[in-house]
Formats: sequence, structure tokens, C-alpha cells
Amino acid sequence: MAMTPGTTTPAATIEHFSELLEQGRLDAILDLYDDSAAFVAEPGRTVSGIEAIRTELERLAAMSPRMSGRVEQVIEAGDTALVAYRWTMEATSPDGTAIRQGGLSADVLRRRPDGSWSVIIDDPYGGARATLETDA
Repeated sequence: MAMTPGTTTPAATIEHFSELLEQGRLDAILDLYDDSAAFVAEPGRTVSGIEAIRTELERLAAMSPRMSGRVEQVIEAGDTALVAYRWTMEATSPDGTAIRQGGLSADVLRRRPDGSWSVIIDDPYGGARATLETDA
């Protein structure tokens, strides 16, 4: 895969996910993931691999999500990076109910041989779970 402008930095890669999701470009989103990536579909349930991630993201894309956010922090160590991304999303459930969610994701990315970045761990709820445990 050739490097695209949306994957030149860890932060740009995560921001590009939001843009692609809003455009409904599922195949382009999946190109952002490493083949063996792990994705937290919901707190306590993680799936691995592109096909499992596709299934989860198809459900999300079917709700016509509108996502926005901002990168809070990027920590790089060689060819690995941790990105904290504060996001909000509005969508419509299959039964027509309006959904509004938000959180602080924890995403781990790896630099590819071509210099682009791919997601190897995607936890959209990374920050929220830690907050809930702290508040308990």
C-alpha cells in the first residue's frame, strides 16, 4: 500500500479514521489497520484481525455516524506510537434512536516499511474505563 497523506504521522492516521468513517469508506478505514490488529468493540470485548474488525465497523458504518475529535497526546518510541484521541460521535441506531457517545481512545500504531502508520491496537474506550475504575 502506498503512503497516503492521511497516514504520514500517528496523529494524522487517527484523525483520518474519523474523516473516512463519516464518508462511509469502510475499505479505506480497514487499510489503516495492521492485518493482526486488535479492536475493542465494546468495553470487555476485543476482536482481532481485519475480518473481525470489518464486521464491527460495518455495524458502526450502518448507523451513519458523524464523528469528530482532537488528538490529546502522542507518545512515540521508535516505530511505535500511542495516540490519545478525545472523540464524540452522533449516529442513528437501527431502530431510529439517536445515539451520542464520546470518549478518550487509546490507540497504538506501528510505522510501516513505507513510512506510513498502521493501527495495531484500537481501544475507543481506553480512557473511559480507567476513569470509571478510578471513580469506583
